[in-house]
Amino acid sequence: MTLVGCAGKPKSIRSARDLPGSRIGVQLGTTSDTKVSKMEHDKAGTQVERFTKTADAIQALLQGKVNCVVEDEQPAKAFVAQNDGLAILPHAYSTEPYAFCVAHGRRDLVRNINHALRLLRNDGTLDTIVSRHLRQKMSIAYQPRAIGRPNGRLVVATNATFQPYEYYDNGRVVGIDIDIMQAVADVLGMTLQVEDMNFDAVVTSVQTGKADVGAAALTVTPDRLRNVSFTDAYARSRQVIIVKASHHEARSQSLAQKFRQDFLVEGRYLYLLQGLGNTLVITLFAILISLCLGSLIAIVRTTHDRTGRYTVLNALCKLYLVVIRGTPTMVQLLIIYYVIFAAADVSKVLVAIVAFGINSSAYLAEVVRSGIMSIDRGQSEAGRSLGLSYGQTLRLIILPQAFKNVLPAIGNELITLLKETSISGYIGLVDLTKGSDIIRSITYDAILPLGVVAVIYLAIVLSLSSAVGALEKKLRKNER
Repeated sequence: MTLVGCAGKPKSIRSARDLPGSRIGVQLGTTSDTKVSKMEHDKAGTQVERFTKTADAIQALLQGKVNCVVEDEQPAKAFVAQNDGLAILPHAYSTEPYAFCVAHGRRDLVRNINHALRLLRNDGTLDTIVSRHLRQKMSIAYQPRAIGRPNGRLVVATNATFQPYEYYDNGRVVGIDIDIMQAVADVLGMTLQVEDMNFDAVVTSVQTGKADVGAAALTVTPDRLRNVSFTDAYARSRQVIIVKASHHEARSQSLAQKFRQDFLVEGRYLYLLQGLGNTLVITLFAILISLCLGSLIAIVRTTHDRTGRYTVLNALCKLYLVVIRGTPTMVQLLIIYYVIFAAADVSKVLVAIVAFGINSSAYLAEVVRSGIMSIDRGQSEAGRSLGLSYGQTLRLIILPQAFKNVLPAIGNELITLLKETSISGYIGLVDLTKGSDIIRSITYDAILPLGVVAVIYLAIVLSLSSAVGALEKKLRKNER
């Protein structure tokens, strides 16, 4: 199995001994990442390429961007079964146990889950769940018991890109971990609620109280133990090395076959429709928040500049603008979700609306302020001479003209806001981009899902641009 190594020369990957000097693909934050990171700065020039999803690492391997991918055995088998030209090396890279994580301080929950796992292990339920999924007989997978559930919800954080432990099937998150957690919820008399998110957000969600349990084929590591507690192990897995075979016959598919596989089978297009709906809702309400808050900030700042009033408010507004414009949107989104709304059970759509609205308002504030400042002072003086108050002059004379002047810039901010919503998946919200990610995690095809999403974004942007242009043309008719 010959691949190109870091220096551009052929690199043969036949065992773990051949890894030094190669490019290794891993999923960010996994045990594979931890283990291979020890080789990253060796004298052989080993490089570790980290991806948010193993499916992306596999795609990089197929395209020759990495020499191999280190992954857990069962998900690796699923990737190899779906992709021609991939192979798993016969010897394990390492062996590790899996456990569920729970926030520090919730010892009662750890004890209860351990008690449930012992019962499920003794009556054979655990073995049955694992064997059924490994044989891919989902039709006889674990079914929830018809019992009362008086003890509330058990919120489980997972990363549904890890077949057979957690993945999407017919629009639902399923897998070994999910079935085990459902069985545990049955024993505890609780209602199971599954939250899909990026793998590196699972432990954080548990730590901050957004989820009760992390179930994502997690292994116990010293770094994780500093942040969360773990239950007893419920399974063991081998870390294996996936390589690209030297000789294979790729199965060719027509564009129509790929389209059917990616979007029509099992109604996978519904992920895009759900994501599109969330994206449009977030964009609409976020821009409304942005316009209102940004306009207030702009009024405070221009009033201070022209009259000297609102000194304290002006200082606070300037501080707000510096902080919001000086920090990345994704960091703000994560802070609002994990810190500000840490103890609140609020909709993720609402969190995204607030986060993007606050971020966009900082930019629109300066846009609106520039529009106000562009209006000649004589307009204000004329309004005051007619007996209008400062507020009435601003509302009836200055702001209408200012908004007309900066309408193109507001349209640009709206388009930027629309595209920025693509990071909503970091808090487990299914937006348009996340819908594409789900499809890619199922089909292992990157081209069509990403291409279709790009076309959808482009169509929305063109529509918004046309609408803003038409509105601008209409508003300027009275200038003729």
